[in-house]
Amino acid sequence: MKPAAQKMGKAGKGAVSAAASDLSELRPGQSLELLKELHILTREGRLNQDSRRKLKQVYHLFQFIQPLLQELSADGHAPTLADHGAGKSYLGFILYDLYFKALGRGHIYGIEWRAELVEKSRALAQHLGFERMSFLNLSVAESADAADLPERIDLVTALHACDTATDDAIAFGLQKRARAMVIVPCCQAEVAACLRQGKALQLSRTPLAELWRHPIHTREMGSQITNVLRCLHLEASGYQVTVTELVGWEHSMKNELIIAQYTGQKKRSAAERLRAILVEFGLEQSLEARFGLQAVLPAAAVDGAD
Repeated sequence: MKPAAQKMGKAGKGAVSAAASDLSELRPGQSLELLKELHILTREGRLNQDSRRKLKQVYHLFQFIQPLLQELSADGHAPTLADHGAGKSYLGFILYDLYFKALGRGHIYGIEWRAELVEKSRALAQHLGFERMSFLNLSVAESADAADLPERIDLVTALHACDTATDDAIAFGLQKRARAMVIVPCCQAEVAACLRQGKALQLSRTPLAELWRHPIHTREMGSQITNVLRCLHLEASGYQVTVTELVGWEHSMKNELIIAQYTGQKKRSAAERLRAILVEFGLEQSLEARFGLQAVLPAAAVDGAD
């Protein structure tokens, strides 16, 4: 029988080895104190399965956001970023830690409607000395006219902002003349409700109605239509749009990543297709104002470029 001390020694070495393996998953320069304060790392420096999933999402999103920030700050500009539906501000804190801290300029605004999360984020930013972070206790819709935000925001992010909050984040970006938006939509119920109410009358007696006959299909179809409309809205407003996966589907079911970069080329064809989809699905009265077609369509690409 092996002595207890020897067994404990092997167990201790195993724990150290496991912790070292977890730390190897972190990005270079990442603050361990920050990750522990965010409860992503345990006090022993370990990652559990849930925190590993969260960190993987944020790191993957960082890969898309970092080049946008580098482009914005290349000429000495101090980039401003607004993170909507910030929650516990995992994204904002990690962006600051990995990019803004070393840059020495720029500002991150976390926008969250739950007051207790805003207070915790403010206290953590003060504790860590992250001076160029601000947290506002506002809904996404309210933030567009908030006096505490600058007139211009360079980059808008929204990671899993629920239902129409994603649309509010896009409207915020348009109003603030954002140079780029990085959006990961979450649950979306508005269009699904319209489909359930039989609004798509032109399609109700065609085989296409099978796409939303079952409740689960109605929900997914509603989300798909909504995200297509969002992309067309952005293209009609002068943005180049890329749609891809955030991470593997095993990590998150809400996995669609929309990246929009402003080019100034407003696509009239995108606005026309957006309106056609609204009409086809009987959504024009519910959603036409939301997507600003009365303003976008006449102003879309003077040259009519696609």
